[in-house]
Amino acid sequence: MRDLKPKLFSVMKNYNKDQFVKDLISGIIVAIIALPLSIALAIASGVSPEQGIYTAIIAGFFIALLGGSRVQIGGPTAAFVVIICGIIEKYTFTGLVIATILAGIMMIIFGLIRAGNLIKYIPYTITTGFTAGIAVTLVVGQFKDFFGINIGAVPSEFIEKVRTIFTNFSKWNYVAFLIGLLALVIQIFWPKIMNKLPEKLKYVKAIPGSLIAIIICTVFVQAGGLTEGANAVKTIGSSYPQVAGLSGLSALPEFSVPKISFSMIKELISPAFTIAILASIESLLSAVVSDGMIGSKHKSNAELIGQGVGNIMSALFGGIPATGAIARTAANVKNGGRTPIAGIVHSITLLIILVVLMPYASLIPMPVLGAILIIVAYNMAGIPKCIRLCKKAPKSDIIVFAVTFILTVFFDLVVAIEVGLIVAAALFLKRMVETTDVKGWKYIDEENDPDNIGLKVVPDKTFVYEINGPLFFAMTDKVMDIVKDTSEDVLILRMRAVPAIDASALHIFYEILDTCKRAGITLVFSHVNEQPMKMLQKAGFDKEVGVENFCPNIDTALLRAKEIVSANK
Repeated sequence: MRDLKPKLFSVMKNYNKDQFVKDLISGIIVAIIALPLSIALAIASGVSPEQGIYTAIIAGFFIALLGGSRVQIGGPTAAFVVIICGIIEKYTFTGLVIATILAGIMMIIFGLIRAGNLIKYIPYTITTGFTAGIAVTLVVGQFKDFFGINIGAVPSEFIEKVRTIFTNFSKWNYVAFLIGLLALVIQIFWPKIMNKLPEKLKYVKAIPGSLIAIIICTVFVQAGGLTEGANAVKTIGSSYPQVAGLSGLSALPEFSVPKISFSMIKELISPAFTIAILASIESLLSAVVSDGMIGSKHKSNAELIGQGVGNIMSALFGGIPATGAIARTAANVKNGGRTPIAGIVHSITLLIILVVLMPYASLIPMPVLGAILIIVAYNMAGIPKCIRLCKKAPKSDIIVFAVTFILTVFFDLVVAIEVGLIVAAALFLKRMVETTDVKGWKYIDEENDPDNIGLKVVPDKTFVYEINGPLFFAMTDKVMDIVKDTSEDVLILRMRAVPAIDASALHIFYEILDTCKRAGITLVFSHVNEQPMKMLQKAGFDKEVGVENFCPNIDTALLRAKEIVSANK
């Protein structure tokens, strides 16, 4: 049960005042970073701005409290935007709440059955492919607000989304576009300016460019009266009037349990599984990245349980799906956060901001939020990684990457991951088949061959086959024809280069044994490795062959063959 124990309880044993101060400062800074992102991601997902902050507060708190990472920061992330839009469009927000609760339950089950370690078996090409695909769809989804195109809701399907934006592009607003462009420029150049500041101003350097872009552009729009007239710039307040009315207690999230029926669970189980898988992958990837930054090791199963509880509580308080946010987690590490206390402080700080400053959020221009998400999508896409993969990776890996990327953009993330895994598995099996072979020994006349020094002397009426590589279902056809010559007395199978076998291989061994018994041939095994031997012993195959016919090396196997041939004579 130690691997399920939250990290918070482990790190508090040696906690001190100095670390608390570092966690406090880091938590406040990360909250400032999370504020504009939470609002922007909520709007991009098709929900109101405050619901993004609810998610960061509630999910972030429980992920830090019960998770398996020292520094993980939880909240809404860009990876979920497309999925959330699709679920809301098809099942309404109530459907999203139920799907998120089901996903949280699934993640808790993943943790309890110790499935955390299995996530690492998802190939890098697949995670890179669907991440880049989500980034592309996210960027396209921001064109409406970034260019100020005066249309209603944009469809969630990629092709329909592109067609709608293209056909209505003539309705774009040049003033809104210039505001979005200004926000984009600020975010690009702000980090470069901050890097030139001395190290003693590190807390000033930690202020995100997205927050500066919001402040400057909001002041510019409000002071210039750009919210009125023919080219009025839309703000959160004009798009979501309810935000302007939020203040004090009215801004706090309310606990609400949706009515759930078996038919709804049946219908929403697939989207819930999508949320659970994506949240699990992203949170554990974030935990692995942060481990490398602080020299620690997270508890993957405890992390999944914490993420599951966080998503359930987020849904019950009106939030959206959440996971570990890599960028915010990295910011936490860089600013001195080393325990889950920083994540808890981040949630409390956001709660205070929600109560005090939420009415002012209605003044934020929509093009600015579009610009923020374009930068998020760019960083998320990992363009240099994708280019390097396409240039240097084997063709099979490029195929997996391309298939996953295309299916994510044009179809669905679940389809992309499923097909990506199938293609990756098929290509992997092909590579394994190409590297595994079964070869019969060449028999040379010892007296007439002057170069036979070091060759093994094979007894009469004995033939030897050597298997190289793992032996599994895709390889069985190569082993089927081993027993061709039934005139011999002994068949030796040399297996020193076989690290593993599966049930199909075991079945083939039984068929070989049956053929040998019918032909009066004795089957002898040489140098069987640990995994294959355990499987053969568990099946009782070693007793059917005869324990004495399992030899530790080829020399012993040849001596055993000589004994059998002599006895037969």
